[in-house]
Amino acid sequence: MSNRRDGNSRLVYSTEKGRMCPECGRPYDKCRCGKKPAAPRGDGIVRVSRETKGRKGKGVTLITGTGLEHEALKQLAKRLKTRCGSGGTVKNGEIEIQGDHRDLLEEELRKEGFTVKRSGG
Repeated sequence: MSNRRDGNSRLVYSTEKGRMCPECGRPYDKCRCGKKPAAPRGDGIVRVSRETKGRKGKGVTLITGTGLEHEALKQLAKRLKTRCGSGGTVKNGEIEIQGDHRDLLEEELRKEGFTVKRSGG
């Protein structure tokens, strides 16, 4: 066996270090590939704002500070998008919903048990 470093050969076990991660090549105990990033921390207040920056004038309602894990955040976004009858996405721990739905979203988030504050103009 050769010591080639192409896509077809990789170290999977080392007698010195044990099992190796196939993604980064580090030992499993020092691997950071499989670890999920922690949920963003906040002050416990969910902020609802409207933003148009970088969207060619199209407004979106931005929901930040939920402190939820990624999957729970996606589920919350799905419920809110359905309630608004609009599209949207989850990016960088924030929920973006197309259009200006601040009043409706504030009400829905309060029903979900969040402390809600309107931010921006």
